[in-house]
Amino acid sequence: MQRSTRIAILTFDGFNELDSFIALGLLNRLKPLGFAAELCGPGGHVTSMNGVSVQLQRPLEWANEAEVVLFGSGLYTRAIAENGALLDRLQLDPVKQLVGAQCSGTLLLARLGLLGDRPACTDLTTKPWVVEAGVRVLDEPFHAQGPVATAGGCLASQYLATWVMLLKAGEAAAREALHYVAPVGEKQDYAERLIARVRPFVD
Repeated sequence: MQRSTRIAILTFDGFNELDSFIALGLLNRLKPLGFAAELCGPGGHVTSMNGVSVQLQRPLEWANEAEVVLFGSGLYTRAIAENGALLDRLQLDPVKQLVGAQCSGTLLLARLGLLGDRPACTDLTTKPWVVEAGVRVLDEPFHAQGPVATAGGCLASQYLATWVMLLKAGEAAAREALHYVAPVGEKQDYAERLIARVRPFVD
């Protein structure tokens, strides 16, 4: 029987569609291997930064049970980072879970104490806040150390998804999923570029 990999994509009001939906779409390409990526957050619905309202598939606390937790970014992440009552509902454990963050989601990792002394990636707007939180910010699209990864730039969400696929399903499965979604005529180069960026952090 195929072991399931539950993936919580934390999504809050004002979320960036590229962060949440790219990861959701890429990771669910591996449903036949037991992957189950779902949007997770407080309340029943959230509205994106561009006014798209979606129904959340899981409550916020479900992230505490998932094998993988990915934090997206959004317009209100700084306020969320200061909301202790909300963040206290998250009891994440990098010893048992893979934890990743995208852009301003990196600030939430810092507030939750999940980065430790790791350097991190984030977007240019969020960088001063992450530095203020005591984190060394890298000028890179993706970085991982052990079970914690961060990415900077909206389209860097594909690196987070690739990281999860490599660790949880292996390179052959990751390559197949990336090949499927890549632009026609660029499929092999596209998949290889993503894997080449992430592989050093997996090996």
